[in-house]
Amino acid sequence: MRNALRTRKSIPFVVGGLLIGLVGGVVAQPLPDAKTYAANPALLIDAYRHVEVSSVSDALEQLYNKRSFMSHKIHAISDGKFAGFAVTVQMDKVEGSAPAAVVPMQVVLDTAAPNSVYVMVVQDGDDIAGIGGLMATAMNARGFSGAVIDGGVRDVSYLRKIGFPVYATGIVPSTSVGHYRATGNVPVTAGGVRVTPGDIVIGDADGVVTIPKDIAAETLVKAQALDQTEHSMYGYIEKLRSLQEAVKRFGRL
Repeated sequence: MRNALRTRKSIPFVVGGLLIGLVGGVVAQPLPDAKTYAANPALLIDAYRHVEVSSVSDALEQLYNKRSFMSHKIHAISDGKFAGFAVTVQMDKVEGSAPAAVVPMQVVLDTAAPNSVYVMVVQDGDDIAGIGGLMATAMNARGFSGAVIDGGVRDVSYLRKIGFPVYATGIVPSTSVGHYRATGNVPVTAGGVRVTPGDIVIGDADGVVTIPKDIAAETLVKAQALDQTEHSMYGYIEKLRSLQEAVKRFGRL
C-alpha cells in the first residue's frame, strides 16, 4: 500500500493565503484556521505534508521557544517526505534476551493506525539495525507514513525499492534479536527530542521535527505563513538581486 500523497502528481504550494494544487488545472481554496485543523486530525496531518520541515521548526521556536528538530545524525536512508502520528518503541540493551523480548515492537506495528510514524530508540544503537525489510514491509502494508530510528537500519536496497521513507543514524547489517528488550508506546527521546505517542512527526530532506499534539494546529498555521512569506521572497530576490531588500520588504530571513 502506498501513501496517496507520495504517488500524487500534484505540487501544492501556498500563495496569498490559498492552497494551490496543480492537477489538470489550478484549484485554489482558503487555508483552514487552527480551530478547524484541531477538530479534524485527517485534515491536520494532510496539511503537515504540504509544509516544509524547516518552517515548522521555525514556527515552534518563534511561538514557543521550543527546539523540536532531531539531531543531524538522524537522516534520510530511504528518501521521502512524510508526516504522521507517532507510535513509539524503546529498545533497551539486554544481552542474551529471548526472541520474545522484542514482541512488543511487533505488537506496535500490527495495531497502529494508518498515517502512523514509527519512532524507535535503540539504546547505544548506531551499530544495531532497529528495523529492516520485514518491518518496513509491515509498515508499508498498514499505511504508515514513515519510520524514524534513533539507531541503525538494514536491508536498505529493499527499503528504497518499496519507496518507504526511513530516517536513521546509519546503515548496519546487525540484528537486535537476542540483544534487546522492547517496550511499546511509551515516551521516548529520539535524536535529542522527546516524542510522546500521538505527537506529530514530519520529515523531509532537511531533517525530522516532532510537534506536541496539543500545539500542533497553531504550529501548522504559523508554519504555513512562514512558507508563504519565504516562497514569495524568491521571485523578489531574483528580480532585485538583493537579499537585503527582500528582508526589508518581508521582515524575515
